[in-house]
Amino acid sequence: LIMADEENTPVELEQEEEPGYEPPPSKSIDEMLQSDKDDESLQKYKDALLGDSAAGSGAVVVEPDDPRKVILKKLSLVVEGRDDASIDLTQDLATIKSKTFTLKEGVKFRIRIDFLVQREIVHGLKYIQKTYKLGIPVDVMNQMVGSYAPKKEMQSFQTPVEDAPSGTFKRGTYTVKSLFTDDDKNEILKFEWSIDIKKDWD
Repeated sequence: LIMADEENTPVELEQEEEPGYEPPPSKSIDEMLQSDKDDESLQKYKDALLGDSAAGSGAVVVEPDDPRKVILKKLSLVVEGRDDASIDLTQDLATIKSKTFTLKEGVKFRIRIDFLVQREIVHGLKYIQKTYKLGIPVDVMNQMVGSYAPKKEMQSFQTPVEDAPSGTFKRGTYTVKSLFTDDDKNEILKFEWSIDIKKDWD
């Protein structure tokens, strides 16, 4: 079980800098389109890269009432041979926090995050995750997701394959604190959820 005092602990995640990593200068879509305008082959490459966004900054707006550039939609646990288990990230934080995934001990799994990018390019998306058992940190993930141009379609990212804990003393409930951020240190979404490691799926 999770320690009782952890239930009311706010999500605390530091945006750790990777040694030697310098974020590239952020450029808007319009700035990218204006540079090297005389290079036809480069312009074609930009058009292919940007897709619908090649019409300029603000050209792709999927949800007009939402001013954000990045809208997180869903987090899923992906296990080969099983249906994905998912959390709707558009819900309020308390509802997200109440969600617990069940994992069979020792299985290989990935985390997939589905999101929309609209209005402008987002630079250096990053996913940070800290996992706790009985209030004690047991694992940290700091995963670079990448830079994305706006698209009308959903975009997604999957973490590398992980092994679920196994063994009698590793079973139980793990609290996961997650942060989605970018090179400009914008806090896109910070949330909590849980994983229950069991001997079998049921």
